[in-house]
Amino acid sequence: MRLHCERPFILSFYFFVQVAAHILQDTAVGKKYISGKLSGARRLRDAIVLGYQLQRAPGRDVGIPEWYSLSEKEIGVRPAPASRRINGSAESSFEDFEILHGDMQGLTDTMAFLTSLSGLVGNDPRIPEKQSRERTAASVLFDLEEDIYVARAPGRLDVMGGIADYSGSLVLQMPIREACHVAIQRSDPVKQKLWKHTQARQLANGAVPILQIVSFGSELSNRAPTFDMDLSDFMDGDKPISYEKAKEYFSQDPSQKWAAYVAGTVLVLMTELGVQFTDSMSILVSSSVPEGKGVSSSASVEVATMSAIAAVYGLNIAPRDLAILCQKVENHIVGAPCGVMDQMTSACGEANKLLAMVCQPAEVKELVSIPTHIRFWGLDSGIRHSVGGTDYGSVRVGTYMGRKMIKCAASDLISQSFPSAPTQSCDASEEYEKYGVDLLKSEASLQYLCNLPPHRYEAAYARDIPEFITGDEFKEKYGDHNDAVTVIDPKRSYSVKAPTRHPIYENFRVEAFKALLTAAKTDEQLSALGELMYQCHYSYNACGLGSDGTDRLVNLVQEIQHRKTTSQHEGPSLFGAKITGGGSGGSVCVIGKNSLKSSEEIFEIQKRYKAATGYLPIVFEGSSPGAGKFGYLKIRWRSA
Repeated sequence: MRLHCERPFILSFYFFVQVAAHILQDTAVGKKYISGKLSGARRLRDAIVLGYQLQRAPGRDVGIPEWYSLSEKEIGVRPAPASRRINGSAESSFEDFEILHGDMQGLTDTMAFLTSLSGLVGNDPRIPEKQSRERTAASVLFDLEEDIYVARAPGRLDVMGGIADYSGSLVLQMPIREACHVAIQRSDPVKQKLWKHTQARQLANGAVPILQIVSFGSELSNRAPTFDMDLSDFMDGDKPISYEKAKEYFSQDPSQKWAAYVAGTVLVLMTELGVQFTDSMSILVSSSVPEGKGVSSSASVEVATMSAIAAVYGLNIAPRDLAILCQKVENHIVGAPCGVMDQMTSACGEANKLLAMVCQPAEVKELVSIPTHIRFWGLDSGIRHSVGGTDYGSVRVGTYMGRKMIKCAASDLISQSFPSAPTQSCDASEEYEKYGVDLLKSEASLQYLCNLPPHRYEAAYARDIPEFITGDEFKEKYGDHNDAVTVIDPKRSYSVKAPTRHPIYENFRVEAFKALLTAAKTDEQLSALGELMYQCHYSYNACGLGSDGTDRLVNLVQEIQHRKTTSQHEGPSLFGAKITGGGSGGSVCVIGKNSLKSSEEIFEIQKRYKAATGYLPIVFEGSSPGAGKFGYLKIRWRSA
């Protein structure tokens, strides 16, 4: 009986040893899975990790040790797919490239991207027609004899902070496994490979610098797969055109508005850094960060594109500065009034760490390691999210209105309590008791709403902030709301109280969350962290940024948590959830134990959500390095 019980284990272990041996054999010569530059010890660890992973099956615990979970998250390795064969010959492979600079860092999505680049020289008849058009256009982008530069930037999971970023809050953000890759090549306009319609334009205008872009994945949306323009279109005489003109330029054709995220980085570099682009550029964009899910697909495209351009032109731009430049693309050329946390996470984040950043305007405080017993997941509601949407923009307007009201109230308090002090022309609704003049002066000049502590808000200002106010009424009483990226509609009624209160309390919640991450490893710690996430979620709802889908997902987490809390046999594995990013759909972030039971409960939530809505949520799990940590690859076809 003993031998009978042990036999499956022995066979499983034998299988594991075989797998590890084959992987070691391949990685020893740098053939598969990971970069040949890694040490033997690192290769051995990765081989063991992959061996464990190949054994895994849903619902079966194979006693995976803690170091395996950490290694899996850290290196993000996955078994490389077997080579496909078409007409008897092997298809493409990332090994077709020689890496002249950089390291793939064991990232299998980067390997897959290089494989797709290699495949452009062939023709796969199984590719759908629309994808085939993309590949046909991309196949003439690059000169095989010249270097290509590749950058990578991940999406992000908003753990805490969200819309409080534009109010100066501390935020905690995790770069996710999914990322955008951008390949770029610069060339003399005379030598650039051109599409037929651009060739015709060159014949008419002469050899001028041209920007050609292909975006993989256009079949999943309503956008066109290609975009091209003369770089001279970005010039107005001897100066770059204004951001407003660029916004109008990209808005002419809705199917090509997506190009603003890519080409807009060129104009920002011209405007902000004075870069002159005299060569043509060919750009290929391929992103695994799904659009409209609240995980910063747009920021990953902007950061990856600007990183690639910086690499090919030898521009030395620090990750933080690059993120701020990319925010200008989103705010002024795309026209989405987002804060900077998305671009900062994509540029400055590190795998398995939370980027702790104070958005004043963008100062990285530290990188907080995620405790080994804690895990975060993203669950997509299936409801499309956009920071360019009406709800997001109106909430931002309401927040800035509230800040202006507080500043005016503080000025009036100074004039009432200290008549000799400087005043501003704002009416006070009633008499206040006397406060310290220095404190009131700081609040009268408040730059970031999150610098106002909750107790000061409640003590001095909360009762006078209206629930709603029309644009006309606000402008008549307070003038401008002093936000450079939003405009007040005079006829619209704006929610003010909830949008003002949210960032003040959210900053406090994020500070508490960060402190609790280093607390003792107990269920009480996880319960407190989860409670802060729940509070954030319902504060979003109060602002008008909730949705039925995200509420349903949060409720499912609560149901499972309550069921386990009241169970006599086992405690909860999931402890909290919240809507992420700009809200109004998108994804929720879930916190739980780093255990198999938690993964099973996430799967249960997926099934129950699909049963209720017909939509199976995408799960975002795992992490990967930001663009700054990845650097760039300089590659060339070996056959060239």
